[in-house]
Amino acid sequence: MKKSRLSLFKSTSMLISVLGVLMIVSSMIVAAYIGFNVISSEISSEISSGSQYEILNSLKANYTELKAKFNSTKPTIFTGSNKTKEKQYIDAELELLRADSAISDVESVLNSGKPSSDVDARIKTAKEKLSIASKAYNEL
Repeated sequence: MKKSRLSLFKSTSMLISVLGVLMIVSSMIVAAYIGFNVISSEISSEISSGSQYEILNSLKANYTELKAKFNSTKPTIFTGSNKTKEKQYIDAELELLRADSAISDVESVLNSGKPSSDVDARIKTAKEKLSIASKAYNEL
């Protein structure tokens, strides 16, 4: 009777030890998997934000070029007495200000570390606003 209890104790303690080791190993595997996913998502987010910064720089360059066109056209429009052209210019310049605001919005979202989908949506809006401003300038 004592031998069977001793044998049962040995097998039970061995089973508990094996299960403990398995739980520790599985916990380490899960922690490594989560760590790998976090690191890989950080790397891919940095890559996408790098291309988004390039797009932002392109938007800023296009804005600067368009603003220079507006500044060079302003004196010729306001020296004449054509009030409709002046109103058209003011409306077009308002569109340019909206484009500038949208570009600033993209920059602030990028700097705050928002998700890539939010940044892409803001970039799309900024491109549309810049396109509208460009079209308004071409109609002057």
